[in-house]
Amino acid sequence: MEYDLIIRNGFLIDGTGTKGKTADLAVRDGKIIALGDLDGEASQEFDAQGQVVSPGFIDIHTHFDPQLCWDGLATPSIEHGITTVVTGNCSLSLAPIRDRAGADKIVSMFGVIEDIKKKTFDQAVPFTWNSFPEYLDHIRPKLGINVGALIGHSAVRLYVMGAASQERAATQDEIDKMCVIIEEAMAAGALGISSSYVDMDENGHPVPSQYADLNEKIALAKAMAKSGRGIWQIVPYFPDLKRELDNIRELGEISLAAGIPCSLQPVLSSPTSPKAEEIIEALEAEQKRGAQVFGQVMPRCFDLNMRLSETSMLLFSMPGWKAIMDLPRHDRLARFSDPEQRSALVTEMKTAMGMGGALPFLTVGKVYSDINQQYCGRSLAEIGQSEGKEIGEVILDLAVADNLDTEFQLKNVINADKASVAELINHPMCHFGASDAGAHITQFCGTGDTTHLLEHYVRETGHMTLERAIHRMTGEVAEDWGLFNTGTLSVGKAADIVVFDPALVSVGQEEFVEDFPGEARRYIRRSSGYAAVFVNGEQVYSSAGYTQARPGRII
Repeated sequence: MEYDLIIRNGFLIDGTGTKGKTADLAVRDGKIIALGDLDGEASQEFDAQGQVVSPGFIDIHTHFDPQLCWDGLATPSIEHGITTVVTGNCSLSLAPIRDRAGADKIVSMFGVIEDIKKKTFDQAVPFTWNSFPEYLDHIRPKLGINVGALIGHSAVRLYVMGAASQERAATQDEIDKMCVIIEEAMAAGALGISSSYVDMDENGHPVPSQYADLNEKIALAKAMAKSGRGIWQIVPYFPDLKRELDNIRELGEISLAAGIPCSLQPVLSSPTSPKAEEIIEALEAEQKRGAQVFGQVMPRCFDLNMRLSETSMLLFSMPGWKAIMDLPRHDRLARFSDPEQRSALVTEMKTAMGMGGALPFLTVGKVYSDINQQYCGRSLAEIGQSEGKEIGEVILDLAVADNLDTEFQLKNVINADKASVAELINHPMCHFGASDAGAHITQFCGTGDTTHLLEHYVRETGHMTLERAIHRMTGEVAEDWGLFNTGTLSVGKAADIVVFDPALVSVGQEEFVEDFPGEARRYIRRSSGYAAVFVNGEQVYSSAGYTQARPGRII
């Protein structure tokens, strides 16, 4: 056969932002080799009549690092047209690992920061590797999706400095050792480095990357840049605007010194700053200096679910609540049921700060006991007012009655102004990303943002053209993030392709399922309207479900 695959009669939108056109597309050896009105035969033909054919979508901010050890598809990402995920964000990666103690520390940080539990790691993440290249070799044979892997700054510091990584700045000798690790990782296929200005570990201490000085960061960025590509990704100190703006200026210094792009996540629309005005101005100021500093924006409302049986970032700022949330479930229930504990907890919640300030805005979602049925859909503030209770009392009463499984929902507060979010998505200083897919799995599902963009911002509101939306999810981020082999439908590029019906594509509601190792649960979002997803020329998904193909690569 002349070709391995021909996709015929589709409306091709090539990921460059230009207008689409009807044409055929041919694939051989995992690459696109011809476009147009094609003759010839192929081992597989796919009729895309009436469908859009586009590059596979790219998710630049995920935490699938552990999940890829048992699920090389990074489910449910492929169901939403995603053919490439970027892992290792927020300064956390699963390598390098010096010893079992180092692995345990990484697991503890993933548990509190990314909501992936120790029992899951114990059952499904073997830590048979030490170096970053060895970790990539471990996941490579299982991949059905492409992976751009960032190496975590905190993981590198921990490997080189041990406990001192959370005590002080590095010496020059320690920096040199870190640079060797970075160069080795980049040579093995790493995409860049991630760091964090905000995350805290299981003990409430700043993660190792927060102890690094600018000299260290620039040295690591320069070591990364020797490979000819690389991006520096960070989470800024978003609770304090002044500190976040300082973080952006420091990113500008790193970008200028090393000649690399930098990215921060997330840029959000809030009631007080609908278009994230100060953040955008700071990004524009760095661009004027010649730096490459981009924000990441998500299209959905930043909604959260809270269950006292799981993990909740809404409770992190309250030591009394967090201490109980760190206990095994049966111990939590006993403490939350204890009248003496209850009084202190209710008092503490009255002065909740940070994300805890959102607690009065929660509404009651799914309940399990008969007595709680009356509260479904009602806000905690309204329940408290009608029953003469504090917010903490309402939460404890409902949760204890449901064996701690009551679902409390935070909806339509952050990123709720869709017109403003549309402007952020369209802004040249922002990349489409910030999904956090694979993390916070008992609080929300990050996967599905690509489908939501197509459904709401393109079809329902017309905020974006289909060509613009696809460009933002494919060719634009591929170019800016150094994913040079994918992102557009052009000859010589990898055949990462999605076929969908723009009139039907839709994202489902969140479902709370039990499908994780270690008896863990997570939220997922399914999709509809996708006919086929091809990764490196092989079909991995159709409307009927997943295939057995596992053609994913480290890219």
